[in-house]
Amino acid sequence: MGLDDWVRAIGLVLILEGAMPLLAPGRWREVFMQVAQLRDGQIRFVGFGAALLGAVLLLFS
Repeated sequence: MGLDDWVRAIGLVLILEGAMPLLAPGRWREVFMQVAQLRDGQIRFVGFGAALLGAVLLLFS
């Protein structure tokens, strides 16, 4: 996996992360506020799950 692949991967993440505030900024703000009210452990659990899912997808691609 070369530098070009990393740049493409980061670009794809930025596109996906930017889609929600671009298409539905009001709903994105509501979701963001709800996440801000979660406890640290809950946020860590969601982050761990997302990282684990990403790792599994990379392993099987």
